[in-house]
Amino acid sequence: SRQAVESSPFLEVLKRKGYEVLYMVDPIDEYAVQQLKDFEGKELKSITKEGLEFEDDEDEKKKFDEQKKELEPLCATMKEILGDKVEKVVVTDMLSESPCVILTGQFGWSANMERIMQSQALRDSGGMSSYMASKRTLGLHPTHPIIRALKAKVAADKNDKTVRDLSNLLYEAALLASGFTLDDPSQFSSRINRMVMLGLSLDDEEAAPAESDAPALEEVTESNMEEID
Repeated sequence: SRQAVESSPFLEVLKRKGYEVLYMVDPIDEYAVQQLKDFEGKELKSITKEGLEFEDDEDEKKKFDEQKKELEPLCATMKEILGDKVEKVVVTDMLSESPCVILTGQFGWSANMERIMQSQALRDSGGMSSYMASKRTLGLHPTHPIIRALKAKVAADKNDKTVRDLSNLLYEAALLASGFTLDDPSQFSSRINRMVMLGLSLDDEEAAPAESDAPALEEVTESNMEEID
C-alpha cells in the first residue's frame, strides 16, 4: 500500500536529501519497470536494490569508508551467524533511523515481485523461480546505537549467545520492514519472547510453566478395577 511505502526505511536518507521518489504500488508496475529503464532521459533506479549511489562530497565519502572498515568484524560475524540466509552483510549509507535493511541484487526480483510470484497458483517452484529469487544483502546503519552496541558485544565475545539472537532478530525485523515474509514466524516469536524475558530480567526457569499440583493418576490394575465393580 502507499502508506506502507511512505514509511519504508529505504526512504529515510532520500527524504532528507530531497530526492524525488516514484511510488509504484500496483502489481503491474513490477512488470512495467523491467522494460522501462528510463523516462524522458532520466534513468529509473530501484531504491530497494544494491548499487544506488549518492552525490556525496569527499569528506562524506572518506568518513563512510572509515565506518565500513570499522564495522568489518561485525559484518563478518553476522554473515557467519546468518549463513545462507544472506549473500553478504555490508554497511550502507541509505539509512538514517533504522538499524538495518534488506537490499536485493541488481538482476533478481524485488521483495514485492517475489511476493507476487509466490502467490501464483501455478508458480514454478524450481528453475527460473530459484534463479530469479532475491539475493539478499543485509545493510547496516553504521552510526545507529543498536549497531554500535552490537559491535561492542562482538569485540568482547563474538560467540556470545546474545550476539546470535540479536543478529537473527535484526535480520528478521529487517525482512519485514523491507517487504519480505518470514520463513519461520515461530522462531521470530521465540526470539521476541527471549528479548522480553531479558528486558524483564527473567531466566528460562522462571518463564517455564509451573508444574501442576494435581495428584498423579493412580495406575489402573486388576485389583482396583474389582473395587470399582
